[in-house]
Amino acid sequence: MLVNITIILVSYLVGAFPHLYFLCKLHRINTTGDLHIHLWQGAGPFWGLSGVLIDILKGAVPIWLGKVLGLDLSIIVTCGLAAVVGQMWPVFYKFDGEKGNTSGLGMALALVYQPTLVAAIPAICGLLSKLVRALNIKNQSMRNRFTSGAGQSDALPVGVFLSFLILPIASYWMGKPVEVTLGFIILFVLLMIRRLTQGLTEDIKHRRDLKTALLFRLIYDRSQH
Repeated sequence: MLVNITIILVSYLVGAFPHLYFLCKLHRINTTGDLHIHLWQGAGPFWGLSGVLIDILKGAVPIWLGKVLGLDLSIIVTCGLAAVVGQMWPVFYKFDGEKGNTSGLGMALALVYQPTLVAAIPAICGLLSKLVRALNIKNQSMRNRFTSGAGQSDALPVGVFLSFLILPIASYWMGKPVEVTLGFIILFVLLMIRRLTQGLTEDIKHRRDLKTALLFRLIYDRSQH
């Protein structure tokens, strides 16, 4: 029991490690707000992709570690969820971290890659849509097109929402263990809670209509267009 608790705690700390903060500090970039965006725009695509890759590894490493140690599947799934929770609510960053999508992807891929690849189709389509928009920007260098991100995207957050919604369904349909499917349901709920609550105080402060703001946060991952 003590070993399991220790590994779950370590998994949380892995997810909570503020690598984006340190990367932004390294490049003397703003360390408030969305650090992924700051890193992309301030340091360029290489460092932006590096930050995303580390986030994915945060979700995958605890799963791999649990498998190597031969832990019970339920504990392995819990370790993955703990890492995602760490990314979203990190103790090192005043419990206000990232959205958890990338670490959730890493967790899912490390657990069962087949359902994850199927579920990822909407998110991939959303990403491609944003990429096409960036490539169509005129009178800018290729680097600026990628770092600008082509502005806000509706397709990408909707695609991510659908992907994590489909993930437990795909896991169940493909006959994966119940612990995995249940873990994916919990993952989806956690990600949606983070969507709904991140920045909610700003909506209240600016007296926005909360029903509309919550709906936009759930679907588009922001409070308004």
